[in-house]
Amino acid sequence: MNMVFDQKLAIPMEVKEMYPLTAKMSELVARRNVEIANIFTGADDRIALIIGPCSADNEDSVMDYILRLVDVQEKVKDKILIIPRIYTNKPRTTGKGYKGLVHQPDPTGEPDAFKGIIACRELHMRAIAEAGFTCADEMLYPQNYKYLDDLLGYVAVGARSVENQEHRLVSSGISVPVGMKNPTSGDLSVMMNSIVAAQSQHDFIYRGWSVKSTGNPMAHAIMRGFTDEYGAAYPNYHYENLIRVMEHYAEHPELVNPAVVIDCNHSNSRKNPFEQPRIVKEVLNYCRYNKDLKTLIKGFMVESYMEDGNQPVDGGCYGKSITDACLGWEKSERLIYEIADLL
Repeated sequence: MNMVFDQKLAIPMEVKEMYPLTAKMSELVARRNVEIANIFTGADDRIALIIGPCSADNEDSVMDYILRLVDVQEKVKDKILIIPRIYTNKPRTTGKGYKGLVHQPDPTGEPDAFKGIIACRELHMRAIAEAGFTCADEMLYPQNYKYLDDLLGYVAVGARSVENQEHRLVSSGISVPVGMKNPTSGDLSVMMNSIVAAQSQHDFIYRGWSVKSTGNPMAHAIMRGFTDEYGAAYPNYHYENLIRVMEHYAEHPELVNPAVVIDCNHSNSRKNPFEQPRIVKEVLNYCRYNKDLKTLIKGFMVESYMEDGNQPVDGGCYGKSITDACLGWEKSERLIYEIADLL
């Protein structure tokens, strides 16, 4: 192969032995898993709000952000369950650019996969121990999921990964909700096929083992907008779009727990983070008008950080995204309270 195998990595079991959860942390994870699952099964009618930086690029600023959410969560706990984003893997359209904490624990430094794996685990553990949150991450590399499977509260499969067989099969063996984004083409049948696959049982190869999955009954849809053949972005959160998703679910009676999460950034906002509050409020208006949609819509994704906008990797502004532009803290806090009022 045209590559150099330069570092043999510790297997997940070894990393977990080096960085184990305490009994208290394990109890919190179990409790949060039940809370989050109840939203996606319909046992809890609160909204899930998956909110946080586009990428977890700096441990200190990410934890600063997450700790600010603690008081906010307490004030809205009857209506909203906050699931902070700690996105440690970043897909790159051309393969170039910062690929996330798992590759580069120091975004301006050299790649170091082992230090990156440790940094990801430590950051998720800090969120549990210091803030009481289990968080969301994107499963960009299914082989890496085992390094964090005892920590995560929510998993997203991205628009470029959702057609991939391994992502679908591994999702079928995950025990927390997995959101399957519509592909960049916007083809809803592809997204629905991925949900069917993720909710089904499978036999496959994973990390050198022959495994059997039991199916994930909480696999669901994430609407993130799409691009046309010329690369122009279009939204798919509008009323008619959501009715069509509901019809797609009706065409698949084998699926349980029909659910949709609205990704308010990416193509839905044309990557303008300041459109995110409007999108949330629009969708909540649809839910007031149509009770079936209210049952279907389980949550929202919002890209949010300490500072508005984004910057180059070496920009140096504390708490400002080095990937997609985010909504700043003051606007994000106000949005959370506005959502609670509207609910």
